[in-house]
Amino acid sequence: MTDASAFASQEDVLATAGSWLAEGRKVAIATVVKTWGSSPRPVGSRLVVDGEGAMVGSVSGGCIEGAVIKEAFDVMAGGAPRLLDFGVSDEQAWDVGLACGGKVEVWVERLEA
Repeated sequence: MTDASAFASQEDVLATAGSWLAEGRKVAIATVVKTWGSSPRPVGSRLVVDGEGAMVGSVSGGCIEGAVIKEAFDVMAGGAPRLLDFGVSDEQAWDVGLACGGKVEVWVERLEA
């Protein structure tokens, strides 16, 4: 994680994404678009990742972040944007540690200048 807090304000996350783009970095952003039940972060929470692995913000407080970051790298490498779905009944949710009893959908997309 970079010096910035995982719980940076959404304005800080977007400002960081803009400055990284201006520096010519590859950038992806992940946004929580839907939650149900107990979820680690609210709708609208964002995580920005650059091509070197620097990141600011959070979409989960840790429990699914690794899986989201992996998808962000794929998107930055030219993959299509995607909607990720994590839920307590999903086997992948247990694999990534989402045992909180809820459901989270995260949209991951590449940003371009």
